[in-house]
Amino acid sequence: MTKAEIYKRLKDLQDTKYRQMQQKIIPTVPAESIIGVRTPELKMLAKEMIKSGGHQAFLKHLPHTHFEENQLHAFILSELKDPDACMDELIKFLPYVDNWATCDQMSPKIFKKHKQMLLAHIKDWLKSEQTYTVRFGVGMLMQHFLDEDYDPRYPEMVAKLRSDEYYVNMMIAWYFATALAKQYESVLPFIEEKRLDTWTHNKAIQKSVESRRITDAQKQYLRSLKAARKEGEGDALQKFSNSGLFTRMGGAFHDKGEAGRRV
Repeated sequence: MTKAEIYKRLKDLQDTKYRQMQQKIIPTVPAESIIGVRTPELKMLAKEMIKSGGHQAFLKHLPHTHFEENQLHAFILSELKDPDACMDELIKFLPYVDNWATCDQMSPKIFKKHKQMLLAHIKDWLKSEQTYTVRFGVGMLMQHFLDEDYDPRYPEMVAKLRSDEYYVNMMIAWYFATALAKQYESVLPFIEEKRLDTWTHNKAIQKSVESRRITDAQKQYLRSLKAARKEGEGDALQKFSNSGLFTRMGGAFHDKGEAGRRV
């Protein structure tokens, strides 16, 4: 399938109302680059391309022009069966990821069986200067290393991160909110000792108390740990958070049973 043929398929699948909604909630990509194709349609197209072998040429066409092409790329990577090939293609693609949706919806299934390989790369991604590479690394730690493969060293890695980027700090907050729900006793000291920057600390508490997996007693205690914000501290992040672009809607990367896009 040529690039022109893929673009035609995407245009045929266009939903203009959906396009308008996406243009509002994905502010880091040009509005004109969004075609407006729903996720299930993109996932079906990704599987079709893999089945036909047409995905191989597509993955080489970087950078892409449209948001949906990046989404399609992410969904193809999520379905690849060869762990080494998947990781190679992922490493090539990460520098081109420019929005939270593509970052969060990219979740290669094969990594569930190859966690040690994944962990080695996560450590590198957390050192990156690229916003969505760091966000992806934190997301992979959250998805794969908070249950039977949990180790207290992992939240330590995340707590050491410092960034002025909203999309990095928001994912750090989501990581600790999810970690509190799954590993409360182990992760609580990070909140008690205020190991995060003030904005991220308070956002992690906010997301935790919104969770149905945190008990009422735990919520009450967490609320008591909110940190006072110094004058001017985190103003840019708070302004971005309150901008109205981040309406709570069903999201790509959320805990089971809990609403809210991880923006």
